Amino acid sequence: MLKFLCLGSGSSGNCYCLWTENGGVIIDAGLGFRMMRRHFATFGLDIRRFTAVLVTHDHADHIKSVGKLASELGLPIYSTRLVHEGIARNYCVSPKLKAEQQFFLEKDVPLQLADLTITAFPVPHDSNDCVGYRIESGGVRFCLITDVGHVTERIKEEVSEANYLVLESNHDHEMLMAGPYPAYLKGRISGDTGHLSNKEAAELLANSSSPALRHVWLCHLSEENNHPVLASKTVDSILRSYGIVPGVDFEVEVLKRKVPSAVYELVAVEESP
Repeated sequence: MLKFLCLGSGSSGNCYCLWTENGGVIIDAGLGFRMMRRHFATFGLDIRRFTAVLVTHDHADHIKSVGKLASELGLPIYSTRLVHEGIARNYCVSPKLKAEQQFFLEKDVPLQLADLTITAFPVPHDSNDCVGYRIESGGVRFCLITDVGHVTERIKEEVSEANYLVLESNHDHEMLMAGPYPAYLKGRISGDTGHLSNKEAAELLANSSSPALRHVWLCHLSEENNHPVLASKTVDSILRSYGIVPGVDFEVEVLKRKVPSAVYELVAVEESP
């Protein structure tokens, strides 16, 4: 059975874990290494059950501990060549990755790790490069899409095929525009290579989700320009306006910024006849 755990989600650090009894992957490692180990101990998880780290992009809140995971645990770090170039330049990564610790993914080329089939796909963001991940195992299709400047046709396609989805819901647009950020930063966040708003996330779900979708976790909420209750209410309201009832058609939860989630068991979805 595929299991999912979020250790943290937001600009303070992002880290998601997905595993079966045969192995698993860590998606992004933006938390401190010691904190990650403490969280794993809390859940009774051996960090060595994870056989690789997948990186979405090269911003600090997603890569802080990749050097430690590679050097101290020998974990290979997988991402695109451009993301690896960004990691090599990023001041926050220490120690730097050695050549033999870097593994290169090609977008849309499946990678098999144990019983996980992993496919990276393009996501628009103002990093050196950015990808989302589709991970399939035992009849389950899990998808993670974070740090999204705007919704593309490919993102719509991935949402339409997902059974379980982690989706960015970064900010409330009105809260962002009325807040203390300088104009250039507001423009960056709300721009085509910035972050997805609550409304944009909800519209994406309303227009692209299928009956096969079982659970959505809203991720990467801004501490300054959003609030978990606001994100939840906005998404709930918009989905209901389309005739979609959260908790009935599919579950919607908000991931916390600095507190781990529960461990979720992702059950295979039977195809409709």
